[in-house]
Amino acid sequence: MAAGTLHVVATPIGNLDDLSPRAVASLRAVAAICCEDTRHSRPLLTRYGIDKPLIALHEHNEDAIAARLVERLLAGEDLALVSDAGTPLVSDPGYRLVRAARDAGVRVSPVPGACAAIAALSVAGLPSDRFCFEGFLPAKPAARRARLTELASEPRTLVIYESSHRIEEMLADARVAFGAARRAALARELTKLFETVLDGDLAMLHERVCNDADQRRGEFVLIVAGVGDAVDAKLIEGRRLYAKLSEHLPPSQAAKLAAELSGAPRKDLYGG
Repeated sequence: MAAGTLHVVATPIGNLDDLSPRAVASLRAVAAICCEDTRHSRPLLTRYGIDKPLIALHEHNEDAIAARLVERLLAGEDLALVSDAGTPLVSDPGYRLVRAARDAGVRVSPVPGACAAIAALSVAGLPSDRFCFEGFLPAKPAARRARLTELASEPRTLVIYESSHRIEEMLADARVAFGAARRAALARELTKLFETVLDGDLAMLHERVCNDADQRRGEFVLIVAGVGDAVDAKLIEGRRLYAKLSEHLPPSQAAKLAAELSGAPRKDLYGG
């Protein structure tokens, strides 16, 4: 018996009308659908009259059930993989199942559709010929600041996901790491009723989010311009040093020492 196919199916990121006809047909044709959260996926499937067995597949059980799912595929069943929203495996579970299926010689077929990262990039008005997807940054402040500091010299446009309860703090950290004048765009609730896309520099975005509670609600994609050829290497190094030193020293002292060590202007370090 020929092996089945694992269909990796993109689902809407907000607007349910974004589910493609091919995605609907694929989901109707499979024996079962692997979902990140069955409770989340069921309303979408019900809307389109798709009544298939649902299998919970998430970061806590993927290793344990991947082998059993591959056995079903090898026995000739077609299965689908969806995430809560958007394209599976993009900051979501699934790659272990895909890897196991491919290692077993099972065909894995993409059914493309919505992706928050690409949707945000398409409307940000920032260079998109080369970009770097960072997904979610570390939740702990020290680790997040360290990662942003590492990214400060990245020449490609950056794509970052963030949640509502950390967006204000993350923007404050990005403002320090990249500098207040770095160009950026903040996409919120893409394809949903209260969709907004703010663009400007990081200082403006941070202040807008701080001053407007509505801009702290929902799901966020932050697009940040790459460092660019014209940015002073001393300033990049100064900001890196400032981020490290400010973990142990008052901000004014950290900026003074970082400026002395790097040669960057102190005013461009302290207060971002």
